[in-house]
Amino acid sequence: MSLSNDSLRELVEPIVECHRSSAGPLLPVLHAIQDELGFIPSESVPLVAVALNLSRAEVHGVMSFYHDFRSHPAGAHVIRLCRAEACQAMGSRVLEQHARKRLGIGFGETTSDGLVTLEPVYCLGNCACAPSVKVDESLHARVSAESFDDLLDTLEVES
Repeated sequence: MSLSNDSLRELVEPIVECHRSSAGPLLPVLHAIQDELGFIPSESVPLVAVALNLSRAEVHGVMSFYHDFRSHPAGAHVIRLCRAEACQAMGSRVLEQHARKRLGIGFGETTSDGLVTLEPVYCLGNCACAPSVKVDESLHARVSAESFDDLLDTLEVES
């Protein structure tokens, strides 16, 4: 998705105005931009920084600190693989290696066909049923390499 500077400014300015009076408006502004576009274009960083009287580094620092913010569009499906301790104790590291190999990508990357983006997450709140994976908005428990492959096969059929 490519937006002109004017289009991006038309999107960002009302978002900033809506949240400007909030305590700590940066996070709500970034979330609103990502909700609207699916990601936060790098060209929006200086617009947000100027509007909120912050440095570009401050805006970029917040974006890079929080894993939920994307600077590029996500794939058609987002797979979040839990990397928290409970899931690691139940095999998520092996699952992570399998997922990366099967998809041919690392965390924060999207498959070349644009079907899947793989993201790390540090707890899905499903610790008793580890390892857990969230595919789009659907939570999956006790995920093995085989059940991960089944999930991927379902995504490929749907698309």
